[in-house]
Amino acid sequence: MLTNLQTRDVETLVHPYTNLDTFRSTGPLVLESGKGVWVYDSDGKAYIEGMAGLWCTALGYDNEEIVETARIQMSKMPYTHLFGAKSNDPAIELAEKLKEMAPMPVSKVFFGLSGSDANDTQVKLVWYYNNALGRPKKKKIIARLKGYHGVTVASASLTGLPNNHIDFDLPIANILHTSCPHHYRFGLEGESEEDFATRLANELEELILREGPDTVAAYIAEPVGGAGGVIVPPATYYEKIQAVLKRHDVLFIADEVICGFGRLGTPFGSTAMGMTPDTMSLAKAITSAYFPLSAVLIPEAIHQAMIDESRKIGVFGHGYTYSGHPVGAAIGVKTLEIYERDDVFGHAARMSPRFWKHLDALRDHPLVGEVRGKGLVAGLELVADKATKRAFEPRRGVGAKAMALAQEEGLILRAMGDTLALCPPLIIKEAEIDDLFDRFGRALNRAEELVRKDGLRD
Repeated sequence: MLTNLQTRDVETLVHPYTNLDTFRSTGPLVLESGKGVWVYDSDGKAYIEGMAGLWCTALGYDNEEIVETARIQMSKMPYTHLFGAKSNDPAIELAEKLKEMAPMPVSKVFFGLSGSDANDTQVKLVWYYNNALGRPKKKKIIARLKGYHGVTVASASLTGLPNNHIDFDLPIANILHTSCPHHYRFGLEGESEEDFATRLANELEELILREGPDTVAAYIAEPVGGAGGVIVPPATYYEKIQAVLKRHDVLFIADEVICGFGRLGTPFGSTAMGMTPDTMSLAKAITSAYFPLSAVLIPEAIHQAMIDESRKIGVFGHGYTYSGHPVGAAIGVKTLEIYERDDVFGHAARMSPRFWKHLDALRDHPLVGEVRGKGLVAGLELVADKATKRAFEPRRGVGAKAMALAQEEGLILRAMGDTLALCPPLIIKEAEIDDLFDRFGRALNRAEELVRKDGLRD
């Protein structure tokens, strides 16, 4: 029986990434407040937010400094924009800080509102850049199968997940996909991770040569994959991939929307994974999700092309009403200040061994085929048969059932098919990690019991 609040929700809202048919009878979990790593529903029940929302609330749910920063900025200048050569102090300061932090040379910063629009902007800038250079055919962008880059028309095309394409008439032209770097699922029998990385680099080069290097403009990748299943490329993968890109003059775009700002224990995931990108997309933890904000870090070569096109056309015809929003930028500045002052990235790195001690203990669980991840992000893939890696039939919905059981235990996580993701706020403490895994372990045991009882392995 739905509550009045749930009924009002069902009658008014469209929920992303939700089965909109079954949802009408199940209704939503309505969350009303939060404190630290905890969130509380409309009945007052407490949950550990094991996904930091959507991989984003790095500082947890009650950071009063950020709240006060927003209040002060709203009272001073609640809104202005960057159109027509206007600006504001917070946007300038945030851009300066991002340029200083970045692990590669950055000329300029373009602000948006989400990881999706940041990657959409990347596509447009790559095309704009090559037009400015007189290379109208060099427009194709290569992403990876099971990669996730957003849901706008262009960014959803980059995303390598079927449900983001089916019946949306995607992907659009000039978007290609190469192999997923997940050794557990796609390595050949007896193939080492080193050989797997070599094979994938060769496959990328074959794709570029088949399409024609004069038509391939860029390659985009998450340091560690997120919504595709927390996929960690094997050692030497990026080294080999980058050699291919360099040979064929292909730009390397790092999608740091999830990994940026400490998730892997370093300021940027690119550093942790040995990546040297040309340009970068940021969002989520840039404001600890307290305000919608994204950023594209633009190298000098692309910025010079943008100047040339402005000279030719008379204007740079791209940007959003809320690009460089002063409240979001002020929150971004404060968030980066807190990260540095409180050594939040160092704290995340220090919590990682405790996190992984618990994860390693789950490798022998009857349901768990693989545990993968890095830093404070992990995915546990549930399988019907550990020895053969046989997956459950998708219609069984084992991952979704396990996620629901975790929620009953007071833990919020995310099921991506039969992979369960964990990505807690970076401020999580050791005792809270222990509590998280106590709840998770109970949920997994209940899921195993359900699988045996209902014969879901058949």
